[in-house]
Amino acid sequence: MYGNDALCEIAEYLNLMKSLGLYIHWPFCLSKCPYCDFNSHVRESIDQKRWGKALLKELRSAAQHQKGTLVSIFLGGGTPSLMEPETVAFLVEAAKSLFPIAENLEVTLEANPNTVEAERFKAFYEAGVNRLSLGIQSLDDTALTFLGRRHSAKEALKALEIAATYFPRFSFDLIYARPDQTHVAWKAELSEALAYAKGHLSLYQLTIEPQTVFATRFARGEKMTLEEDPAAVLYELTEEIMTQNGFIPYEVSNYAVPSQECRHNLLYWNFEDYIGIGPGAHGRITQGNIKYATSRYKAPETWLETVETHGHGLQTSLPLSPLERLQELTLMGLRLTTGLEVRRITEETGLDVEEAYGFQALQLLEKEGLLRRTATHLIPTFEGRLRLNGLIAFMLKPCDRAKTQHL
Repeated sequence: MYGNDALCEIAEYLNLMKSLGLYIHWPFCLSKCPYCDFNSHVRESIDQKRWGKALLKELRSAAQHQKGTLVSIFLGGGTPSLMEPETVAFLVEAAKSLFPIAENLEVTLEANPNTVEAERFKAFYEAGVNRLSLGIQSLDDTALTFLGRRHSAKEALKALEIAATYFPRFSFDLIYARPDQTHVAWKAELSEALAYAKGHLSLYQLTIEPQTVFATRFARGEKMTLEEDPAAVLYELTEEIMTQNGFIPYEVSNYAVPSQECRHNLLYWNFEDYIGIGPGAHGRITQGNIKYATSRYKAPETWLETVETHGHGLQTSLPLSPLERLQELTLMGLRLTTGLEVRRITEETGLDVEEAYGFQALQLLEKEGLLRRTATHLIPTFEGRLRLNGLIAFMLKPCDRAKTQHL
């Protein structure tokens, strides 16, 4: 039998071995894109030193309360490439000093392809960034204007060339299913993108998010996206082209050459722990047997003043109930083409898979060809991914389940 001291040492060791991610939010952009509902803001001037000190202070505060081996750092926004490279460097170095570090630590920075920012790519690489995520969004100038982007297709391609020079791993985003977009046009754009891709592409269907400029225009009757059936055709075409070129769909909107998947996003989709710092940043932290959902003050100036006064900008840290854990597991895990691990359901909720979702519901989804069950996973089929929101809503429909009596 182990004594109490030995058990404490074992628990501490297990905590240190647990994978952990760090998300750092930089909330500023040069302009607000009309489709964007992220916590991003336009400011005439930014005191880089003041903001850097505040982020460092919050990082140190968060590190006091969380253990784990850091496997990824993700600088998102906003537009983190507007940060000074020196700020990025000392934040990365601070994180490395505060946590045990995985040998293959992934450090991602989101960037826009404007010429001025592209010239800074070398400095970001020297600051410790080893993976770049570029917000290209389109390689068509007309589409870029529609999407409210500040760069041209020529600037985008130049930025990709520079990224390939410095970064061993990089990804870029494209948005499709734009109004009246044809499969011929999308095939040509995607083929051009693949000529520049180096292992990873994120391909998102355009959606109308609440409280955006596009939502306002849509409410006025403007056509802002492609219709559902043509959009489904483009999704099928996308998977076909990407697979033919060696890019495997590992998540509903993400494609990668094997071993080039985004490790940080996999933490989210696998419902693992990550710290979120910066304005509006969210986190998921496990302490003991309780998983907490954390959030920081959203307004940049409120967050900044709170950090300077109290040492952190934490607004809420709420324990997730077993039902909330089930909901998040389902929402995240079924985005992956490998599916949701059945054992995680029991670990997080105490229920087996049929108690959680209902035997008849699972049987029906299998019969309709939307879900495939194995001994270890629940896997959405291609048809299931096409209807993912409906699939998840059906699985989580509480009025048809006995699970609410258990959770």
